[in-house]
Amino acid sequence: MRVSVFTEPNRGATYDTQLRFAQLVEACGYEGFLRADHYQSMGADPGLPGPTDAWLTLAALARETQRIRLGTLVTSATFRLPGPLAVMVAQVDQMSGGRVDLGIGAGWYEREHTSYGIPFPPVGERFDRLAEQLEVITGLWSTPSGETYSFTGDHYRLVDAPALPKPVQVPGPPIIVGGRGPKRTPELAARYAAEFNMPFKSVADTAKAYDRVLEACERTGRAESGRDPLVLSAGIVVAIGRTDAEAQRRAAPLHEKSALPPEDPVVGSPAQLAQRIGEFAAAGATRVHLRLIDFNDLDHLELIAAEVLPQLDGERWPT
Repeated sequence: MRVSVFTEPNRGATYDTQLRFAQLVEACGYEGFLRADHYQSMGADPGLPGPTDAWLTLAALARETQRIRLGTLVTSATFRLPGPLAVMVAQVDQMSGGRVDLGIGAGWYEREHTSYGIPFPPVGERFDRLAEQLEVITGLWSTPSGETYSFTGDHYRLVDAPALPKPVQVPGPPIIVGGRGPKRTPELAARYAAEFNMPFKSVADTAKAYDRVLEACERTGRAESGRDPLVLSAGIVVAIGRTDAEAQRRAAPLHEKSALPPEDPVVGSPAQLAQRIGEFAAAGATRVHLRLIDFNDLDHLELIAAEVLPQLDGERWPT
């Protein structure tokens, strides 16, 4: 089981705070550090001291870490044009020595779009744009050096793009597509992604989502095309403690009003988290992303590393 840590700097975190956290993620033996790509908090709290851009942050972390994977869960297709995004991610992949994952989605949080003047089209158009972005990004990365790439869609048009720079990873950084959508999300994951992620739902709901995406893989002929099987991952909201009181203290922010949909957190002991990870593994997951809320609660990160990671199958990542 691959275990990464997922964070939400939009709740309020400076770059220095994220750097300290990410370096401890690496030192503790986790596989990766992934962060949300949002420009605003989800509740009434303004998220002081304000947002940090996901890819600017990851570029800096790429130079200040050595081993952990770095990425987004998930970049919003509404925030950036696909050509410049492909350049940006390829550059960060180079800066990290090939340690980047690109999680990308259609975008959903209207308030941050309104606040920062970002167009927010209807959901159908957002998914259409996401599909074209995935086609463009993978097309640019896979174009042989010395050749150009062109694309004409309903929303984006590229003419003779030099398709540079090239990422270190071939044919490109693993793309993560995920979400609760029953139709278009599984199809896009089957066609373009290396990983399908079901975020923060029950094991039963996650297993149903896995069934849908595996059926989509069959419909699209993924195996016949010679592509690797889709990695199945799960997001888990975590509030773990040595005592129940400690766990409940860490879970307190989960009770605040938020724009996020209902979630299925693990609040309790390290053994309970290990059990939940095992249940996801039985459903087919080979990677989990643990969502930790408080960047300043370094003890939480260390507790899970000490008490949960050793219980999981497989070797711990070297520290």
